[in-house]
Amino acid sequence: MKAAIIGLGRIASLLEEDSLREKPCTHAGAIAANPDCVLAAGCDIDAERRRAFAEKWRVPVYGDAAEMIRVHAPQILAIATHPDSHYRCCRLAALSGVPVVICEKPLAGNIREARKIARLAKAGTARGPVIITNHERRYSADYIRAKAILDEKKLGCLLSVRANIYMGKNKRLLDVLWHDGTHLADAIMFLTGSRLKHRRRRGAKLGARAGTAWLEGELRRMETGETGAAEAKKHPVPVIIEIGAGRDHLVFEMEFSCEKGRLRIGNGVFEVWESAPSPYAENFRSLKQTGEAFNGPTGCFANMVKDAAACVSENGRRPRSSAADGLRVIEYLHSVKAWY
Repeated sequence: MKAAIIGLGRIASLLEEDSLREKPCTHAGAIAANPDCVLAAGCDIDAERRRAFAEKWRVPVYGDAAEMIRVHAPQILAIATHPDSHYRCCRLAALSGVPVVICEKPLAGNIREARKIARLAKAGTARGPVIITNHERRYSADYIRAKAILDEKKLGCLLSVRANIYMGKNKRLLDVLWHDGTHLADAIMFLTGSRLKHRRRRGAKLGARAGTAWLEGELRRMETGETGAAEAKKHPVPVIIEIGAGRDHLVFEMEFSCEKGRLRIGNGVFEVWESAPSPYAENFRSLKQTGEAFNGPTGCFANMVKDAAACVSENGRRPRSSAADGLRVIEYLHSVKAWY
């Protein structure tokens, strides 16, 4: 299957040069590693990025996306441009008959264009492409394992969620939320099968580049039918997300507190704790790590391209990370932004 990329920056190609990252870690790397795909071409308005991409991957490059699509007719198109151009690129793909699009996160730069992209995505029809949102943790083996633990209620019912995201010293908190928090919000919704709702902010204002903000919200199960929807509304799960500046380190992690234990997952974190008789006091119970860990490769980018290829060959297939999933994240981010 022929694949092409619009936008030839870090997530498209350059991060493959990072010696510490799991490979593949870019769109080009994952396409090149997939035996069912061939990297056909790349496009960028920047001449230097075109030169570097062509030199590394030995493929033709273009300054005009429409020309690239016309010449190569890709079956998979990865869009790795700035969010404010995502809708324009998705629309071009739809008008050009590209069957599958992988769109970088966030799905769009604003809710209006995110909704337009979601309307373009009509899987299994001749009217629009299948659109995959690159919320890569949906494809990551450790997150898939964590979801199974929560879905099977191995630790009992979920009672609350806490999450932390720090992305350096001087980034504006709203930018951290919009560009990196998109992964956090989507991961929480993916792991719980719920919709994340914002309620209030405490602490620093989101326009600040210092301090800490706490976002209070709740999860509502995406139940079907009147009874299920009413029951989900009665019993929302509280969520606290902490966004911080001023740190000289990066943190991305979540903790799911359950009746009989807790699950922690994030960058470099995978811990399962279970309730057990306390070694510190009689007639009490404490949490004890089960020893379950995750050490292998996550396969996130490879699995995403594998899903895209399957969407080309299997008519009507719904991707693991759809445009509708991407829109739910934008709806959450938009509701937070409206309050900041």
